Amino acid sequence: MVLLIVTEAIFFSILLTTYWYLRFQHGPVWPPDGIAKPELWPLIGIMTPVLLLSSAPMHWAELGIKHGRQWQLRTGLVLTFLMGATFLALQGVEYSQKLAEFTPRTDAYGTLFFTITGFHGFHVLVGLLMNLWLQWYAWRGAFTEDRYVPVENVVMYWHFVDAVWVFILVTVYLSPRFWS
Repeated sequence: MVLLIVTEAIFFSILLTTYWYLRFQHGPVWPPDGIAKPELWPLIGIMTPVLLLSSAPMHWAELGIKHGRQWQLRTGLVLTFLMGATFLALQGVEYSQKLAEFTPRTDAYGTLFFTITGFHGFHVLVGLLMNLWLQWYAWRGAFTEDRYVPVENVVMYWHFVDAVWVFILVTVYLSPRFWS
C-alpha cells in the first residue's frame, strides 16, 4: 500500500505541477476564456469538510479493531462510506454545473480542472469500494485485534485521498481567487 500511495502521490504531483506550469504560462487572467473563478460556497464549502472529516471515523474504526471492538470497526467504516459517498454525490452536482459553463475540451483550464478533480473522484470511488470490501469481511467477523492489516492498508489509502484533496483545493479552487 505504501508503494501504491507513493506512485499515486507522484501522479498527483505531476498533475498539480502541470496545472501551475500552464497557469503561469498563460498570463494574468486565470481561468481563461471568461470562465468564472471557482465558487467555494456552497458545494466546495460542504464537500471539503465532509471529505476531510471522513478520516476521523476511519481512524476510529482502525482503533476499534486494534482493541477488538468489532462494532466500532463496523460503525466507523459505515460512517466513512456515507461521508465519502456524499462527497462524490456533491462532486457530481458540481460537474453538472461546471459542464454548463465549460468542458474538458474548452481550454487548458477545463482539461486540468476535470482531469485533476476527476482522478481524485476516481480515487475516492476506489476508496469507497475498498471500504465496502472491508465491511463485507468486518460484518463476518474476519478482523480481530490480532488480524487487521487489511484495515490498516485501507485506512492509509483513505487518509492519502483526503490529504490529496487539500492540495487540489488550494491549487484548483483557491489559487485562481488569490493569485490572478
